[in-house]
Amino acid sequence: MLSNFLHRYVLPQRFYVLLAGFFSQLLCLGVARFAYTPLLPLMQQQTLLDDTSGGMLAAVNYLGYMAGALLAANLSDLKLKDRLYRLGLILAIVSTLGMAFTENVYWWACWRFIAGLSSAGSMLLASALIMHWLLRHKHRAELGIHFAGLGLGIALAALLVELMLAMQLEWHTQWQYLAVCAVLLAIPAWRWLPVPEINTFTIQTNAAATLPTSRFIRVMLASYFCAGYGYVISATFIVTIVERMPGLAGSGNLSFIILGLAAAPAVLLWDRIARKIGYLKAIMLALLAQMLAILLPLWLSSLVVVLFSAALFGATFIGVVSLVLTMAGRLYPSKPAKLMGKMTLAYGSAQVIAPALTGYIADTTGQYTIGLYLAAFFVGLGALLIAVLIATDQTAQQLDGLK
Repeated sequence: MLSNFLHRYVLPQRFYVLLAGFFSQLLCLGVARFAYTPLLPLMQQQTLLDDTSGGMLAAVNYLGYMAGALLAANLSDLKLKDRLYRLGLILAIVSTLGMAFTENVYWWACWRFIAGLSSAGSMLLASALIMHWLLRHKHRAELGIHFAGLGLGIALAALLVELMLAMQLEWHTQWQYLAVCAVLLAIPAWRWLPVPEINTFTIQTNAAATLPTSRFIRVMLASYFCAGYGYVISATFIVTIVERMPGLAGSGNLSFIILGLAAAPAVLLWDRIARKIGYLKAIMLALLAQMLAILLPLWLSSLVVVLFSAALFGATFIGVVSLVLTMAGRLYPSKPAKLMGKMTLAYGSAQVIAPALTGYIADTTGQYTIGLYLAAFFVGLGALLIAVLIATDQTAQQLDGLK
């Protein structure tokens, strides 16, 4: 009833479809995947989780995401993509609820893997389905509203956890309430995305456009791997890192909320920047700003600096993800999920390695300093690779005209 009202009287069809993806991001990424970050300190206090096992659970989550990306990269049937997208919504709910009913690290790993699998459905399958719908109906192929759900999902998860902490709820009760929230979010995510129509429709492409060379793809994959390494450290450990800073105990969830709130409108901003300067230059700019965001708390540990760093990080990591996946979709409009999947495999493989390594280093040294410097190094290297492409690759120079 609500969807029919919005469609008929309030929202144009394009926003109606994009909001389905928006709510899927709130569910699969905000709740199922990223609620773990603000809950990690409480789970470490009330269970046997330490930095190493906490990092390993994060790595397993990203392994699930990578498995989902591998599956998405090899799918071409739109009907099958739609069914798997909807299965992902169910898995997001089940994996969130499952976290509440065990303290066995292996069962936790199972649920984190499933949550990661579901998030790939929202990130890649929904992106591909929405991209196909937009191009089919001759709309601009931009996914800013869809990806805004990731930022708001992060903020929503952190805010819910903060409210439940104020109510002094235990960790397992918080997971149960999050599962209830997940059910509510699944309703518009399911109902508002149309089942794809299969007919003789073909997507028009620019015949003069040059497809990217294999060198371009390899360098982009390497750059996106570097971006994934830098992203996952803050995304997984930011609450724990801030909580352990001198004088900042109790501010961890606030930093995560700020991160998410900054990410939500940033995707629309980066869409506009890419129109002005091209996708590659916009990605490089976002990576350089993200590197600064990672380094700032290492140099200055005041609350103002930490919150500014969180906002800058949120505004830039989501820009990189949105720009790369949108560019992939526009390069291969007839099969957007194929290149999206490959790029996400590169991003996801870094997310499997980085949290496990960082958790081990933190356990060994008692701090996250080395892990953060490594993250900043990799993000800077990713920006450098993009700069090399822009300067030396003829295909990249032509592709930077995609605005």
